[in-house]
Amino acid sequence: MHRKVLHEWFSSSKGQVLQQQEAAFLKRSITVSCKQIVVQIGALGWENEFIDFSLYEQFYVMDDEQDPWYKSKVLRGTTVALPFKSASVDMVILPHLLEFDSHKHQVLREVERILKPEGKLTILNFNPWNIYINFQYMKRRAKNTPWFPGLVSRTRIEDWLRLLNFEVELAAGFNFDATRINSGHAEGRGQELRVAAYGIKAIKRCYHLIPLTPVREYQPEFALANLIHTPITQRQNDTKS
Repeated sequence: MHRKVLHEWFSSSKGQVLQQQEAAFLKRSITVSCKQIVVQIGALGWENEFIDFSLYEQFYVMDDEQDPWYKSKVLRGTTVALPFKSASVDMVILPHLLEFDSHKHQVLREVERILKPEGKLTILNFNPWNIYINFQYMKRRAKNTPWFPGLVSRTRIEDWLRLLNFEVELAAGFNFDATRINSGHAEGRGQELRVAAYGIKAIKRCYHLIPLTPVREYQPEFALANLIHTPITQRQNDTKS
């Protein structure tokens, strides 16, 4: 499956079930203020399902392949060099982008660069262990593209995020059998195979090292007499004991 046919696949019966769950997760993850800047990298075509454009006036969608919902502000650019200043964005959404990008690490580094301290990051990815998702990709893949998609597991994405000083706040799995969100971080092998996609919400942490000054040896200028003078009777009792 390529990003060009994502909109077509989400209009299918199974895609609609997955879309409802992912839209609910995104709507739940957008916790920034209406005046803050939200950037979505990669259009879905159903952005109106999880964000209110009348409230979030600074919601931007960057995509070179397909058009997002018509009310959103469209940007054109490359994912390896995002057209934003460093520490200028409050929230970034990556909906099914990393699966089709060959520079996954650079994309995450760019996201970390443009996010403000304590900025929010939400990621949607397909599950690499789901047989149906892999079959759909091979069925719809474009010519001169790899036979298998570059899907990445949730645990690996979380490891990459930790290396960039992101704290994973929430992880959820989505499947075709239920419309509820599974908010547990760890799934069993059987359940993991049934998960079609997953979502991750993380926060960019900025840690500042506090320099430690050397501790000087304490040398008192004055000594209290009662600390160094021991009565004779007390000395005798100490020697007897």
